[in-house]
Amino acid sequence: MTHQPEPLLSGVLAIDAGNSKTDVALIGADGTVLGSARGGGFAPQKVGGAAAVAGLTPLVEQAAAAAGLAGAAGVLTSHVSACLANADLPIEEESLRTALASHPWGLSNTVVNDTFGLLRAGTDGPRGVAVVCGAGINCVGLRPDGRTARFPALGELTGDWGGGSGLAVSSMWHAVRAEDGRGGPTALAPAIAEHFGLPSAGAVAEAVHLGHLPTSRLHEIVRVLFAVAVEGDAVAMELIDRQADEIVRLAVVALGRLELLDSPTPVVLGGGVLASRHPLLLDNLTARLARAAPLAEPRVVVAPPVLGAALLGLDHLGAGGAAQARVREAYEAQRTVAA
Repeated sequence: MTHQPEPLLSGVLAIDAGNSKTDVALIGADGTVLGSARGGGFAPQKVGGAAAVAGLTPLVEQAAAAAGLAGAAGVLTSHVSACLANADLPIEEESLRTALASHPWGLSNTVVNDTFGLLRAGTDGPRGVAVVCGAGINCVGLRPDGRTARFPALGELTGDWGGGSGLAVSSMWHAVRAEDGRGGPTALAPAIAEHFGLPSAGAVAEAVHLGHLPTSRLHEIVRVLFAVAVEGDAVAMELIDRQADEIVRLAVVALGRLELLDSPTPVVLGGGVLASRHPLLLDNLTARLARAAPLAEPRVVVAPPVLGAALLGLDHLGAGGAAQARVREAYEAQRTVAA
């Protein structure tokens, strides 16, 4: 019988790789955070799964160095728990798991979409629904018997709308049309122009097109959108209302698929747009959810998403409640709160 090598560390390499940032943490089997590192976004759809996973190497090395394992040879830890954005289909999860297994980071590896990490961070067990509204939008649900509900989450091709990118593009759409006469007036136009220090929203669009303004800065428009909505702009308020409606539609469909509409069930909300806890969005969606699913229990997760990956990894190792409590405490400065 083949014997597995002893890992350098008994514990978990937790990876949360999102569209805009990636967090890596080495977690001891007792739940202690031993080392961590942060880097940029994870984009296997652009560079390929193997290259995207290989791009995590510097972060893993930084986390290992912080844990006192700089330059050590051998398998790093017992298990790699990776919650990855853009792992939207099971076939993509398996491909990325295979890529992870090619690196000497863990004796075993699991890969799930990062929305499952959000769900685990906001619950104490395998039951509930999670909606992430960050750069993009996605939803998953889980029952204790292993049944899941999920969506392809491939953007407009699969009927998705919203998230920071969607809100920014829609805001630009209305702003430019207001300027050139194709659409009605909206304060988004001058507000977006002022934010970027350009003469018009159209000039912002041209700057992005010509590469003078990085596309990544478009997410800043979300803050402009909420500021304009607070002042009562009808177009801005309509976009936020549409986002609230979309979040609730996802949650209610997932609850229905899992036959959880008739029992108290956590609905975990996370991602940058939701974690900001802006009342215009949060009050709207919680009111909608109360009407559509009265027994749903909304809660917003504001802890770092890597917490979910860490908890899933500790679950895999069979760690007890004390270890889970310890890793939660390590991130308690940003904790889960009721919606």
